[in-house]
Amino acid sequence: MNYYPESILKLIKSLSTLPGIGRKTAERLALHILHAPLHEAQAIASDILELKQKVTLCSQCFALSDTEHCRICSNVNRDGSIICVVENPTDMAAIEKSGAFNGYYHILGGALSPMDGIGPDEIRLKELFARVCGKGIREVIIATATDVEGEATASYIADTIRTITDNIKKKCLIVSRIASGIPMGGDLQYVDQVTMQRAMEGRHGF
Repeated sequence: MNYYPESILKLIKSLSTLPGIGRKTAERLALHILHAPLHEAQAIASDILELKQKVTLCSQCFALSDTEHCRICSNVNRDGSIICVVENPTDMAAIEKSGAFNGYYHILGGALSPMDGIGPDEIRLKELFARVCGKGIREVIIATATDVEGEATASYIADTIRTITDNIKKKCLIVSRIASGIPMGGDLQYVDQVTMQRAMEGRHGF
């Protein structure tokens, strides 16, 4: 590619580091940006900088947010008695697209994986258990992935919540697991909306 100026080569190299963007796609994008009006290129650059500067994590559920509380946690019309536990923001987005859930979320930031050195302290389990002890929580839906790590995480959460609720004598709290319909080993962000809706509606006791 030595037939391109250095500035184009640098942009192609930068774009090719993005997930799913190969060298050819990066080249096409770089040339598109080059030929686009200046204000469009400036808008893209400005949006990227704003993203990096403003987006953080919701202080309650740990979703991506540009305010202290995300849009979901700030919505008083949602059912505050139900918490849905997911691994990542993309999993939360998948459930939201299905329209099958109207409670609040808790994003763990991963799953337990001892082989990779990820234990209970490496994901947001303490924060989840603290929320469970709060007033008004009647159900915790565990919607971690159906792979080995996700199942292990679900079992750990369910067992710990049972111990906690026994200790604080909060017997009325329900712990449920997202229902079948999600393929084993599947990633929630790639599940279609109908399957996700059925899985949410058909959840079962854990």
